Amino acid sequence: MKVRIGYGLGTRTNLHDPTYGIVVDALERHGFDSLWLSEKISGEAPDPIVAIAYGAGRTTNLKFGMSVLVLPGRNPVVLAKELATLASMSAGRLLPAFGLGAVDPIEQQAFGVERTARAKLFDETLTVMQHCWTGEPFTHHGDAFRYDGVRVLPAPARMDVWLGGVAPSELRRVGRVADGWLPSFVTPADAAAGRLVIEQVAAEHDREIEEDHFGVLIPFTIGAELSDAFRALLAKRRPDLDDVGDLVPSSWQSLTTMIQRFVDVGTTKFVVVPIVEPAGADAWVDHLAEAAEQLLPLEHD
Repeated sequence: MKVRIGYGLGTRTNLHDPTYGIVVDALERHGFDSLWLSEKISGEAPDPIVAIAYGAGRTTNLKFGMSVLVLPGRNPVVLAKELATLASMSAGRLLPAFGLGAVDPIEQQAFGVERTARAKLFDETLTVMQHCWTGEPFTHHGDAFRYDGVRVLPAPARMDVWLGGVAPSELRRVGRVADGWLPSFVTPADAAAGRLVIEQVAAEHDREIEEDHFGVLIPFTIGAELSDAFRALLAKRRPDLDDVGDLVPSSWQSLTTMIQRFVDVGTTKFVVVPIVEPAGADAWVDHLAEAAEQLLPLEHD
């Protein structure tokens, strides 16, 4: 299996100054597979599309993904055009990943979609976008959008859509419409069980997800204990686990061990995300050099 390791910036990142360029350059220089940007309208995190365009313009090998971009509330044709352009200009280095949006009143106001309406709108928005990426005229008459003979160019050579989530409805959606799965805050057992559901649903829809398109996003912290507030958030998200700390490695050794456990159940794409980010450009450079030394030897074809 082709194992690849990327790096992610979470919703709490404030990396929106020139240090971002230094981080992108370091990831490219060390040979990381990808950089993933989170979306948080009401936070300091940079807009993923803008940050990806900036990063792709100064690199040649590093891939860029979203973890994740909110779909409900966006114009699907305009967004499809933007992403098709970005995929073409970056020579296919875009990894689009989409979500319904955070359970947050401020974020929901920003996108203008009621929580109960998000799932249905998500499905229709993604359907329209996938029609757009064929490069052919299409007709779509849905509950939210209506198009007759719309065509979007350029047509990307390939646009693999990644989705996350572990709820039954989310797993079924991956099987029906996605090309890859990238959940977060999961255990290897969760990954193995979720993959079975996804592959079963995909087969029911005459689809197949490639073996190396099952991944996981792993939050981590090096040399620091999880705060009580963060533990409380994890416990709320995963009340089924006795020790939520098992979801967040706190050393390079525990992180590499966790990655290997995921590899053992067939997971091959990894995005590691620091809960506490380095302070300043020099600290980032040192951190990414250490991360490369510890993690990149785990990659293989």
